[in-house]
This record gives sequence, C-alpha cells and structure tokens, in this order.
Amino acid sequence: GQLKTTVDLFQKQLHAYTITHAIEDANVLRFHVDYFKAEGKSAPKPSESLAKRAIVDAILTKHDAATGGRRFNALLATASINDAIEYHALFKTLQAEKQAADADFQPLNIACVFSPPAEGDKDVQQIQEDLPQEKEDNAVEPEKKKAALKAILADYNARFGSNHTVSEFDLYYQDVQKRIKDQQWPNSDHPAAQKIDITIVVDMLLTGFDSKYLNTLYVDKNLKHHGLIQAFSRTNRVLNGTKPYGNILDFRQQQDAVDAAIALFSGEKSKDQAREIWLVDKAPVVIQKLEAAVQQLDSFMKSQGLDCAPEAVANLKGDAAKAAFITHFKEVQRLKTQLDQYTDLTEENKQTIEKVLPDENLRGFRGEYLETAKKLKEQQAKPGNAESQLGNSEIDQIDFEFVLFASAVIDYDYIMGLIAKFSAKGPGKSKMTREQLIGLISADAKF
Repeated sequence: GQLKTTVDLFQKQLHAYTITHAIEDANVLRFHVDYFKAEGKSAPKPSESLAKRAIVDAILTKHDAATGGRRFNALLATASINDAIEYHALFKTLQAEKQAADADFQPLNIACVFSPPAEGDKDVQQIQEDLPQEKEDNAVEPEKKKAALKAILADYNARFGSNHTVSEFDLYYQDVQKRIKDQQWPNSDHPAAQKIDITIVVDMLLTGFDSKYLNTLYVDKNLKHHGLIQAFSRTNRVLNGTKPYGNILDFRQQQDAVDAAIALFSGEKSKDQAREIWLVDKAPVVIQKLEAAVQQLDSFMKSQGLDCAPEAVANLKGDAAKAAFITHFKEVQRLKTQLDQYTDLTEENKQTIEKVLPDENLRGFRGEYLETAKKLKEQQAKPGNAESQLGNSEIDQIDFEFVLFASAVIDYDYIMGLIAKFSAKGPGKSKMTREQLIGLISADAKF
C-alpha cells in the first residue's frame, strides 16, 4: 500500500518540529543539491547508477570546491558492501594515475567503513540491527567480505599508523568517526595527512552521526523519505560563515525522490515554499545577489569620496565609516563563499563572477578587511574607550568573522616557510615576484 504521511510511516507524528522549522530557525543549514548529469547518449535513467569510474572522476574534480579547499570532509554513500569495496579500489587506482600524470596532485585520504560478518559477535550483531543492507550483504560470501575489509583495514593502518583488526571492529569504527571530526583542527595543529577526506559507507554514519566539519555527501544509492532526509542531514550542522549549506552530489538523478521527501517532511508548507526553505538558491540568483552587494560596496565607497578599490580603504575617515566598510565587505565575502562551494557552476557562471568581482580585487579587499577589523577589534577591547567616535555598542555589534578565511592570520613564519619551499625548487637564488607569492599563497588549501 502507498504510505502517504509520517504517521503511516512512523506510527507517531513527527511534524511537531519539522526540519522546515529547524532550517527557518537557523538550527540547521539548507542544502545545495547538484544532480550530476552524465555526458553522452547512454546516460542512465533516474535511480540507475553511472559507471563508477565516471563517478570517482567527477568526485576528484569537484571535491576541492565542494569542501571549501578540503576545509571540510565528505561521505560517499554506496548501495552495497560490494560497491563500497569496488569504490575503495577505484579511488586508489585513479589517484595513483593522477599522481603519475601530475606531481603536484595531492591525493585525497579515502577511508571505508562497513560492518564485518557477525559470526556470533554480539557487538557486531548489535550494530547491524540498524544496518539492514549490510546485514543482508554479509549473508552472501561472508569470507570474501571479510577478506576485503581486512585489506581495507591494512590500507588504513598503513596510512594512519594505526593497528586496527576486524576482530575489534568497533575500535576501528570509533577511530574513523574521530578522524572525521578531527577535521576541525587547522593543518598546522593536526596535519592533513592524519585526516580523512572521504569516507565510503553503505549504511553506517548515515544516521545520527554528527560532525560540523562534514559538509558533503556523494550519493550513489537510492534514498527516499526518512532515509534520504537522514543521510542529507549529515551535512547540514551549523558551523559559521565558512559553511553556507550542506552539499549533496547525487549521481542517480533522484530529484523526484528529493522533492517527495521535502513534501513529506515539511508540515503545513506548500511544496514550493518548502523547496525554497530547504534548498539554497540556484547559482545565477546568488550571482545576482553578489552583483548587488558589490554595487552597494561601490556606492558606499563613492559616498565617502573614494574609489571602490582596496587601496582606498585605508583612507576611510572615522570608525563609523570603517565599520560600514566591514559590514559591506562581509556580505560580499559571504556570497562569494557560498558560490565557491557550488559544484555546478558553468564556465559562463565563473566568468560572470570574475567580471563582477575580479580575484585580484577580492584578495586586496580581504587584506584591508582583516587589517581594519583587527584595528577596530583592538579598540573594542580597550576599556573605557571614550575617544572613539563610535559608541562602543556600535563596534560591539560588529561580528568580526575572521573565520570567513580559514586562517585569516597568515603569520610571517608561515609565509617565509612557503618562500623557502618555493626557492628550494630552483637552482641558485630564485627571486619571487609578487604574483608568484600571491599565486603560491592562494594555491594553499588553507587560504
């Protein structure tokens, strides 16, 4: 029979506080869903899978954008244990090929977690109560599954210097969860080599697992209703301005399933209202908003008798004007951060963004923003600061979101280290141009 309401599905009403309310209350983020379309005539129908190789290729191409330059990490949801095993091997092969072709390619750290055959192990039986697909898969050729998991563990142990075994699966599972969460530490405190970029899963981690630093879900399995919402919701825990939404890349053309789930879990809202609440705007709409924000920054600078150029910011007179610059630029940066993580920008979109806000300009303004904010922040900290033209309350209202730029404070040592690394590449003394330095710094994942 057709189950139509949550009451039918779950015997109790879940609508008292729907995810729609949670998004409206800003307790969770919206979603950006990119329905990946295959090129060519033999494109699969909805809910059929693309070739895995094409999917891994697409993920390797889009991962840096989706995760804000690997600031966040991702899950890849697969349809079966055999699929998960196959994906794990494919990532290994394709990344090795990429490295051979390009010495600068930084491979992603790939982990994979699925439960082993229970074989009377009470802990595993307990875990599998919530893992219907894995339980079913493990009934077929359990020895093969176990051997594959052993190989995956050996790979993991080699990468992370651990010594996990299948017989103590739970310790491995906990370690994977901890590493996903450890993404919160900057690379200087906790090296990227110790983090996980993508965890391949079947049923695990798709419900109830929370990490603010997981922002992307790659989907190669059919999801619907409650399961779809649960899986998507792994990505939308609120962090700060660097994480505008949860990113979903669906490789099975499941737009109908997404719409149905949104309708089902939206309480009284109409379908269109619900979509508007749940999903972020399409790229062209955000680009228009960016254009408007840049326009407002421009008008503001002109109102102060200045050009809208980074070098003019230092000439702003008075704290009120500086605070206004910060507010205007923050809005520009917020929209830019949002667009930076869109995985479906067309070439045309990218050109428009560059025209509205050339990269060189953005970088210049960022520098001025940090300088200005730092000075105002120091002033804010001085007790009884009477000579400030701004009532302290006004400065206090500025939320200095330095986090908009992963690590805003680029210290001297770090840059010197980069230059030393750069110089070591060539023979003799190598001089570095300003462009090269900018290029070098902007190529670093942290900036």
